[in-house]
Amino acid sequence: MKQKGVWIRFAAIGLASTVAMTSAVAVHAKGYGDLDKLPDWAGVWQPDWGSLFPRGAEAKPKLTPATAKTLEEFNAKKKDGENLQTEAANCIPPGMPGIMRMPYPLEITYSPGRVNILHETYSQVRRIYTDGRALPEDPDPAFNGSSVGHWEGDTLVVDTNGLNPNTSLMEGIHPTENTKIHETFRVTAPGVLTVQTTLIDPALFTEPYTQRQNYKLEKDWVIREYVCEENNRDKADEFGRPSMDISK
Repeated sequence: MKQKGVWIRFAAIGLASTVAMTSAVAVHAKGYGDLDKLPDWAGVWQPDWGSLFPRGAEAKPKLTPATAKTLEEFNAKKKDGENLQTEAANCIPPGMPGIMRMPYPLEITYSPGRVNILHETYSQVRRIYTDGRALPEDPDPAFNGSSVGHWEGDTLVVDTNGLNPNTSLMEGIHPTENTKIHETFRVTAPGVLTVQTTLIDPALFTEPYTQRQNYKLEKDWVIREYVCEENNRDKADEFGRPSMDISK
């Protein structure tokens, strides 16, 4: 009887462990079934070179007088040959929105409550939270900012704030603590993902500035490793700014 009692206790412990493991698996898998309802964006998306560099009216933001003056001074320094490269030449990530317009592919994956954008550029990852949270009211500045999103049918709608002031919204113009970025992601044609990006900051623009970027699906591609520091030969000038003069 003693041995039987021991066996019963072990059986009870085994059953309890099985139940606990099953519960843990169920908790771990919670929400993954919902991902099947999202649009199939599997594969690697390559920027469409035809729309990578916008031209015409879309390429001209309406700047506030102060920002126009800042840009004028920047262009004057550039014309005089001053070194105005960004720290991207020193392997610092470009940040938002520049990382979405780099000439390297990206991949989009889903997790419960989150969309992940895996960039070949600098091996960066953007995390867009779709769990219902609001944008942080006092975010810590980050290169890619803080992003939250939601789904409207087959369209992913994303808002971003908290951009690092050392990044560039465009050449010569840096974000402020009030800069926000609004994006929509949707497939507009077979194998074409269109991302519409709107920059919003009354201190910089007299009206929201919108651009569109198309990406082409490359199902047979893979994201490659991008380690800028591995073979970076840029040097710094006497002010510590990145320089393309590799003789220094």
